Amino acid sequence: MAVPKRKMGRARTHARRSTNDKIAAPSRSVCPQCGEAKLPHRVCPNCGFYKNREVIETE
Repeated sequence: MAVPKRKMGRARTHARRSTNDKIAAPSRSVCPQCGEAKLPHRVCPNCGFYKNREVIETE
């Protein structure tokens, strides 16, 4: 079994992981009621609507 002869440095490890372990940005959808960007399948934080009905009362 292959065994490394020397310890891999922290910079080299982090450089390798930086390209592969990225977290993707959350997807956004547009609220049909007010047009604001919101997370899909969630209540709109701006107007409080979900599936064309008011779920949360907002001012």
